Amino acid sequence: MLMDNAIEILIVEDNPNDAELTIRTLEKNNLSNRILWLEDGEQALDFLKGRGDYEGRNTKHKPKVIFLDLKLPKMSGIEVVQKIRQEPNLEQIPVVMMTSSQEQKDRLQGYQNGVNSYIVKPLDFPEFTEAINDVGYYWLVLNRPPND
Repeated sequence: MLMDNAIEILIVEDNPNDAELTIRTLEKNNLSNRILWLEDGEQALDFLKGRGDYEGRNTKHKPKVIFLDLKLPKMSGIEVVQKIRQEPNLEQIPVVMMTSSQEQKDRLQGYQNGVNSYIVKPLDFPEFTEAINDVGYYWLVLNRPPND
């Protein structure tokens, strides 16, 4: 596992192909070499809260952004963002919902529960990598968080 104080991007994605492509794109474009990929929402909350497998982790070190899939095993992306927004020490972490769902109800539910951005994953490989690059560049380079 990466050192917890080094994590810039937390990717919560159950599809290994999408996760690998996202990681490779971010690294190729020098947007981050400090990425942690987790496969479900429970793992993400354990990491963020320093519990379970991440017991003792210094939770003062927070990711700069969370890329969160909507449809995850154990706990949906909506449930994860709800729990993040309820935690005073986590609520300001930007959460980008990245999903294949183009449903208006999913988008609305995402924003109502506190996602900062909702991205529909393009099916086309070049468009997918371009979208990841653009989103990563915005959140890691252009965006200025409140406590920066």
